[in-house]
Amino acid sequence: MSLKIQIMDELKEAMKSKDQLKLSTLRFLNSQIKNKEIELRPNAISEEDIVSVIKKSVKQRQDSIQQYTQANRQDLADIEISELKILETYLPQMMSEAQVKAFVLEAIKETGAKDAKDMGKVMKAVMAKTNGQADNKLVSELVKQTLT
Repeated sequence: MSLKIQIMDELKEAMKSKDQLKLSTLRFLNSQIKNKEIELRPNAISEEDIVSVIKKSVKQRQDSIQQYTQANRQDLADIEISELKILETYLPQMMSEAQVKAFVLEAIKETGAKDAKDMGKVMKAVMAKTNGQADNKLVSELVKQTLT
């Protein structure tokens, strides 16, 4: 089942069960997906595009949680945390640090990278192989550590 269909089905379930938090979160996500579809016209939206929309939304929630926590607004942070948990269920399983490290080492061998100047080439190779299952920040840190 495609991710878009799964989101729509769970949106309908949230309506039936009157789960307001899940309903509002999925409605917002669905509108972001529709905006991405409009942006990509005349091409159809792919699963990777939908995952990127979800990742962007997850990142926004994480930033909001951090800001609300710093401002001592735990009530708002709790809402964002709940929404974040809902969104994370639609993301593919993320790779462990050890798995990512293996991809980084392999990419360094393939690209022949020697120092930090070659970081872009290595990052591009790693991200292509991990298919969005590795956290970009983690990949960046590991590449930087390995090349320096």
